[in-house]
Amino acid sequence: MIEKRTVPRRRVFKSGTLAFSGGRINCVVRNLSSSGASLDIASPFGLPPSFMLTIETDRFKRRCRPVWLSENRMGVAFDESTVR
Repeated sequence: MIEKRTVPRRRVFKSGTLAFSGGRINCVVRNLSSSGASLDIASPFGLPPSFMLTIETDRFKRRCRPVWLSENRMGVAFDESTVR
């Protein structure tokens, strides 16, 4: 498989939450970089085009959008305005 990411991601296994108007979904963060992440989720059904990813243990909070979906995994890109 050819790597298409411009920023390397590091493997992690952290509990996270996707928050949006009208709901919250728990997820597992599988890898993470300064520009995005890969998340395990029960179902992408009902997710809006943009939401907040929070990792409480790291005090991490970023607005993001999905860039790819598979059955139970999703890749997200962080909005530039929330990258710190």
